[in-house]
Parts: sequence; C-alpha cells; structure tokens
Amino acid sequence: MILWLVGITAALAVTGVVLSRETRLAPFLVFLPTLIAGRGTVRQTAVAAAWTTLVIIAALLRSPVETVAAYTSVIAFAVILSGLSLAQTVQRVRREGEIVRLRSAAAALQRQILHPFPLVTDELVVHGLYEPVEEDNQVGGDVYEVVATPFGSRVFIADVQGKGLPAISAAFAVLNSFREAALTEPTLTAVVNALENSVLRHNSFAVHAGEHERFVTALVLNVGSGTKVQAIDCGHVPPFLLDGERPARVSLGEASVPLGLASLDPEPRTVRWFDLPQGATLLLCTDGVTEARNPSGDFFPLEERLVSLGDVPPDDVARTLRYELQQHTRGRLTDDTALLVLRRKPVLPTQSASGD
Repeated sequence: MILWLVGITAALAVTGVVLSRETRLAPFLVFLPTLIAGRGTVRQTAVAAAWTTLVIIAALLRSPVETVAAYTSVIAFAVILSGLSLAQTVQRVRREGEIVRLRSAAAALQRQILHPFPLVTDELVVHGLYEPVEEDNQVGGDVYEVVATPFGSRVFIADVQGKGLPAISAAFAVLNSFREAALTEPTLTAVVNALENSVLRHNSFAVHAGEHERFVTALVLNVGSGTKVQAIDCGHVPPFLLDGERPARVSLGEASVPLGLASLDPEPRTVRWFDLPQGATLLLCTDGVTEARNPSGDFFPLEERLVSLGDVPPDDVARTLRYELQQHTRGRLTDDTALLVLRRKPVLPTQSASGD
C-alpha cells in the first residue's frame, strides 16, 4: 500500500518535471482515497486519505496558490473527499461482512441438515463428499440421504435447479419428504411420487412468495439383501459401477423428467433394475462433479479418473476424487459437490439352528 502511494506521488511529480509544467499534485491526488475505497480495507483507505492530505499541503506550501481562499478550498475539498471515501469503505466492509456471514450460515445449515459420512445401514456402508460453494449467490441445493427401512436401504441424491437460499429451501423440502416417504411407502415408485408432490407443493408456496418455480433432478435407489438394486432416475447423473479394472456407467435406460415436471411427460416413472455384486462399489454424484471445469473450460474427466481408482479402498475414493477435483479446477469449484460411494456389506455366514 505504501509503495503504491509513494509510487503514484513520485510518478506525478516526475511527470510535472518532464513536461515542464508547474507541479500541482492536488487535482491528481485528491481522488486517490476514492479509488482505494472501492477495494481496500478501512485502514488502507485511512492511510491513503492521510497521505493525500499531507502531500497536498506540502505541495501547496512549495508552490503557493494565489489567495488564501483558494488554499483553504483545496485543503477542505481534499479533507471532505477523504472523509467520504473512508465512510464509503466502512459501509462496504460492513456489507461484505454481512454477505460472508450469510453465505457461511447457509453452508453451515446445509452441513447440519445432511448427515455426516460414513452412513451405515444393514446392507450398505456409504462414504462420500459434500462441499457447498460459499461464493456470493452460488450456493446450491445438492442433497443426499441414506435411510434404513423395512424395505431395504433407500438412497437419495438430488440437485435443485438454481442457486441461492431459494434453492436450499427447495432442497430441504424434498429431503424431508424423502426421509418420511422412504420409511412408509412400500414401493420405490410411491416414494418418488411423494417427492414429486412435495416439489409441487413447495413451488406453489414459492409462487405466492414471489419466487420462481424449480425442478429437482434426483436418483433414488432401493438396495435389498440380494444383488439386484432398484433405481428411478429423475433426470440425474447416472451412477457408476466400480467392479474390476474398468468402471462402467450403469445403464438405466432413458431417464424420466426431473421432479416437479411429471405433468410434462405422459409416461409414468418406472423402476429399473441392475446388479450390484458382492464386493462392488457404486458411485453416485451431482453435476458439480461431472461439470467441474478447469481454467481452459474442460470438464472434469470423471470416467477416466475412475479407471485409476481400481486399487483405492472405497473409504478413500471420495477423498481421492476431492483432491483431483481441486487439482483440475485449481481450487475454484463453482457449484456444490456431492458424491456418494456405496459399498455393499459382505454377507455373513448364518449360524445353524443348533447354534453350531
């Protein structure tokens, strides 16, 4: 900061000598605190204001103006403009602090609502990654849940359209609906219907409040004791099966429309089945992973990176992908990131009725 102030002052003085003009620093330096106020701290603006005032006074003493009134008016103008610049900085710093607190509170609220990893049920051990963006209004509505139910382990991952607090509100609405429906509805189709209705209700309330309607992409799974897994894909990123040397994208057929848009598709949502063998790992994620970009605009090559994870334990997959995402984006993630790594529990041998 000091180097900038001294450098600008010296540059103006040298320019006056080179151009053979009378050096009048006041017209040039008087706006310096205003420039600092747009980006600097309160202390930096105060230093710039004090420096500017002292230099202008020194310049006027070296090259006096014609009248005392002119001298006084120049000094008064410099002092008043410096004071306004300082007040502007105080207001800007206070406003930025409020924004930071709001972003941090929103992200902390998301972390409190979502259960920490690992998540364990009778059938699954789930590790994962969840990182909400805390930059301006970019915080999104990624949510996940794993619930142990009488019907098996039910898994949910979703991404709400849009950003900001309205997206978080919609995400919590559909998350709470899943937690309730997963325990009470006997079929996966009924669970998804309950989620559809919750999004429609939330959109109805949002319209009355002057907000926009939103849709939600989601993937809902039901994992029972067998190797077959039920899935309904509501416009979400499909899962990846990590089994052997070559990971594969699980084929669920054509995805149905996102939650909240069922009225646009005459075909009802149907359940798809796929195999999750013993010892295999299933990876679920949101588009914050698949659409993460590097500075050149290239997407994160998830499938290529999964190939190199063949020897990585399931509980380290999420940690490894987090590191590679940070490397790919140079630490500048612009969307929420949610990732689930599902590992089926090994089947334990059952004891005989005689207790042998």
